[in-house]
Amino acid sequence: MSNGDNKKMISVEEALQTILVGCRPLGLEKVDILEACGRVIGEDIIAPRDIPSAANSAMDGYAVRSGDTKGVKAGKPLEFKVIETVAAGSIPRKTLKEGQAARIMTGALIPKGADAVVRREDTETRDKTVLIKVAASKGLDIRFAGEDVQKEERVIAAGSVLRPGHIGMLAALGKAFVGVYQKPRVAILSTGDELVDISTDPPPGKIVNSNSYSLAAQVLDCGGIPIMLGIGRDKKEELVEKFQVARRADVILSSGGVSVGDYDFVKDVMGDIGNAMHFWQVAMRPGKPLAFGSIDGVPLFGLPGNPVSAMVSFEQFVRPYLLKMQGHTRIFRQTLTAVNAQDIKKSTGVKNFIRAIVYVKGNVYIAKVTGEQGSGMLKSMVAANAFIVLGENVSFIKKGDDVVVQLLDEIFTRTEFTRFG
Repeated sequence: MSNGDNKKMISVEEALQTILVGCRPLGLEKVDILEACGRVIGEDIIAPRDIPSAANSAMDGYAVRSGDTKGVKAGKPLEFKVIETVAAGSIPRKTLKEGQAARIMTGALIPKGADAVVRREDTETRDKTVLIKVAASKGLDIRFAGEDVQKEERVIAAGSVLRPGHIGMLAALGKAFVGVYQKPRVAILSTGDELVDISTDPPPGKIVNSNSYSLAAQVLDCGGIPIMLGIGRDKKEELVEKFQVARRADVILSSGGVSVGDYDFVKDVMGDIGNAMHFWQVAMRPGKPLAFGSIDGVPLFGLPGNPVSAMVSFEQFVRPYLLKMQGHTRIFRQTLTAVNAQDIKKSTGVKNFIRAIVYVKGNVYIAKVTGEQGSGMLKSMVAANAFIVLGENVSFIKKGDDVVVQLLDEIFTRTEFTRFG
């Protein structure tokens, strides 16, 4: 890499700041709560009622007046008259008086006069009476009105990522539809005369267009909606036409055509149709030839054409952007420190993202390279659940050194991964 090339490049951090500074969340849409899981809610949810709405039993057993059980001693139960049975969903008909009990099921309303429930295991049922074998304290095994949620309480705050627990709460509150941030529509275009469609057996000199599919999968993985525009040939007129169509989306992703070859037209075409070019070339490997700009206000990421370079660039720049558009505040992958499992050499001046498998050995995270790291070797991504991130000034990391890893998957194995060396 020449000094001239170095001057053209910006750091990963500068690129990320430039990309994110103008990113704003999309608008809200009302969706069914089952479609809302994993999305960011854009409204506060205020409880319209108490939950539970009335005191009910936490156990199967007998509702009693706690004061009546004070005479119970070890081995000396007290006998109570059973005046009714209260099933869940039914309304108690009678009021308990001294020496009386009501058989009660879990979730059933507490009868008037009762202030405790003695679980079934602590009783002995007779014909029309029950022996209470333990003294009950006031409130024993009763769920009180508003114990979980109180009326007018803010139960879910705007900006929360909805998880299964949130969905259950929304259902409990009778909220069938909620306002969440829209999913971005992402136009995906792969460029190059060498590309053929997935259904084609590639002749000599041609390769299958994998980038469109890997990028679409990454878009889906972070909540976006991919719009497949197919293959754009290395002709300016055709690329202009493709980008004009892509402007209908919220974000445009192209792969290929952003390097310095004779047929790398994407940067030129971006300029020809009124693009605002913010930067080109980032000090990273893989992924150096990356362009970012906009067409009529629609952000455009010109990703490299090599499959791994495109995917790594997506992870570092596009994924955070798409998450921020959907209202997320936690937009970056989790990082942690792991022990490096092999010697690694690299050139200075660029930040490296090395595909790795992270596993747990004892109480230590271990990071092992997934094999050859060429930017066209997709197999290195198939095995990876993380990137080893090495800074611009690092030239050598030896086996046993601590390294920073960026997690792609937070599920780890405790058995050493041996397939890749």
